[in-house]
Formats: sequence, structure tokens, C-alpha cells
Amino acid sequence: MATNLLPTVASGQDGLQKYLSGVRAFPMLEPQEEYMLAKRWREHNDRQAAHKLVTSHLRLVAKIAMGYRGYGLPIGEVVSEGNVGLMQAVKRFEPEKGFRLATYAMWWIRASIQEYILRSWSLVKLGTTASQKKLFFNLRRVKGQINAYEDGDLRPEKVAEVAKQLGVSEEDVISMNQRMQGDASLNVPLSKDAEGGGEWQDWLVDDQVDQETALGDSQELSQRLSLLKNAMNVLNEREASIFEARRLSEQPETLEVLSQKFGVSRERIRQIEVRAFEKVQEAVTEAAAAH
Repeated sequence: MATNLLPTVASGQDGLQKYLSGVRAFPMLEPQEEYMLAKRWREHNDRQAAHKLVTSHLRLVAKIAMGYRGYGLPIGEVVSEGNVGLMQAVKRFEPEKGFRLATYAMWWIRASIQEYILRSWSLVKLGTTASQKKLFFNLRRVKGQINAYEDGDLRPEKVAEVAKQLGVSEEDVISMNQRMQGDASLNVPLSKDAEGGGEWQDWLVDDQVDQETALGDSQELSQRLSLLKNAMNVLNEREASIFEARRLSEQPETLEVLSQKFGVSRERIRQIEVRAFEKVQEAVTEAAAAH
């Protein structure tokens, strides 16, 4: 899965368009095909399967990378960093968890791109804590929303408004804004010569989940975990142990290890695992319907 085996973005708009056309040529994967390829990679170290998983998601990297064009960095390098994140996601992807690779990979892609941006901006030397990253990647957006792109330091009332929206201190806002002097307005046209060519804000996206969505996701996850915990009461001790080892562990146990532990064949372990999963799934479905 070496990066030099992937298509690269040549400089200039023509190079970008050629790259985008190239990655669109890679076919999308059906869920079952994606699952089988991921299993081949995890269980047999099949590099061809891993390469297919990566190339089928290059268009996702390109889409996410376009959201970071407003930071003045070569788009080819941004895409390349996103591809590194994608490959890290493929290496760690566990298809047994039940979700698609794209859902898992998007977080690795964004993290890789954001780390690259932070490394590249020499003015961001204050550290890389979560709150500082959040402020760095959202200050531009919020300033644009409240029309605070005046030259120099932000006015006190604007500082207070930004700090309130982002949930940080006013001192942090002032410090970060000073480091980001030279910010261009998001309303600056992409090209001075082109009419109707769009503005920088057209290429920027807010990658942060809003508070309402985050709260909803947290509540939904909590509810699902509660349903799962209660549903596992339908399993006997052996079924529960095998189910947890195979389906809920960060590093699932092999059939061989479990067969030795319980003194039965690997096929019997597999049968118990499948039956346990079916029983839990049925119990979860019934509990969810009751709610």
C-alpha cells in the first residue's frame, strides 16, 4: 500500500481535474465485496485486496481535501496527506464491527490533513491541544459569519462573540487571531479576472459536528450500548464469553485460541458465535421495538 503506487495530483487546475477524473475511474465497492476484501487483508495480508480498498475510496479523500483549500497549501499535498490517512484507516479497519469503510476512514483522512496543515503553518507554534486545533480550524469560519474580517486585531465585542461561539477564552481568541494575521476574507474571489468564478468560502466546509448532533449521537450510542448489554442476558456463560471475544473485543480472538480454551473444534466455536450473534440481534430488535 505504498503511496507511490497511487495517482498523484499535478500542479495547476488542469492537473487537479486530471486527478479527479482518474480517481473517479476506480469502481465503488458493494458492501459484501468490501467486507471480503477487508477480511482478505486482515487475515491473509493480501496487499492486492488492501490496494483495491484504498483506490475505491480515493474520491472520498479528494472530496474531503477540497474542504481545506482555503489554507494556502498545495492541493496535491493536501490530497496526499489525506491518502496517508486513508491507508492508516484501511490497516485498522475491522469489517466485523458492522459499518462501512468510508464511515471509519473519514475521521482518519481529516485527522491526517489537519495535522499536515498544523505542521505547515509556521505561525501555529502554540501547541496542538484539542481546543487549539478546534480554534484554529474554526476561527476563519466564525469570523466570516459575524463579518469580523477587519484588518488588525479584533474589536473587543467581536472577540467576545467568537469566544462564546467556539467555547474558548477571549485570550485564546486574541492569541490565535494575532498568529493568523493576514487572513483573507472568505468573500475574496478565487480569481480576480474571472467573473462569477466563486469565492473562497465556496470551497470551505465546517468539519466540526455541531453540539446538537454530537449530543444526539452520544445519546444514541448510549442507548445502543444499553440495549446490547441487556440483550446479552439471553446468552449462557460460554456463549457470552465467545461473543465478547469474537465480536466486541478490540483485537478479536482467533477460532483456534477459543477452541483450545473451551475444548471444542474451531467449527463449533464458529457455530456458537453465529448463534450467539443471532440471539443478541433478535433480543436487541425486540427491545428496540418495545421502546
